[in-house]
Amino acid sequence: MPRVPRSVVPGHPLHLIQRGNNRTRSFVAPEDYAYYKRVLRESSVRARCAVHAYVLMTNHVHLLVTPESAQGPARMMQAIGRRYVRYFNESYSRTGTLWEGRYRSTLVDSLHYFFACMRYVELNPVRAGVVMQPGEYRWSSFGRNAHGEADALITPHALYLALGSLSSDRQAAYRAMFACHLDMDAVNAIRRATNAGTVLGTTPFREELEARLQRMLKRLPHGGDRRSDSFRGSTTLTP
Repeated sequence: MPRVPRSVVPGHPLHLIQRGNNRTRSFVAPEDYAYYKRVLRESSVRARCAVHAYVLMTNHVHLLVTPESAQGPARMMQAIGRRYVRYFNESYSRTGTLWEGRYRSTLVDSLHYFFACMRYVELNPVRAGVVMQPGEYRWSSFGRNAHGEADALITPHALYLALGSLSSDRQAAYRAMFACHLDMDAVNAIRRATNAGTVLGTTPFREELEARLQRMLKRLPHGGDRRSDSFRGSTTLTP
């Protein structure tokens, strides 16, 4: 079965997830997390992918990034894979793959899902039962976004900057978003879109991106005539 092409549009946020092979640990010691963060920062800068949110769990990674080019995310993840897997294998006297196949990703509708996706990423340790509050987890972007802690990996998105004229105002507004639980409908929508590699957003948002990419961005049912317009899509690039 051919691979479903990833959907990347320069300037549009992308939620990425990469899991450890067989759900085995990808991080063991604090040094592993620290090394991954360093490699992620260097690779994201070279690939021109701005990182807005992240969380490093024991057996998987979530990232929310905005690429400047369509090739940026793949280049970033390939560079991380080469360096981190070599480091991890040498550190723990192992061989073979570390990650479970290709990373998964979904385009994010900024106006409707950007902050929901940030909260989804940074609340991952809470949902997993690792901590009670997101600020208790060391290996995420919550400390930077909610409290202004130093983290060279993070580049604030324009929507985050619009939360207030002062950094203290932005941090307070961001913390206020965590006063209530993230709606399960939003959690399920993010999971479905990321696992399927589709679009996390409204129908007009998806249709706009389909026109730019000249292909369909929604999961179609099995069966039917794959040569028909409903499967091939009939959108064209807009001027």
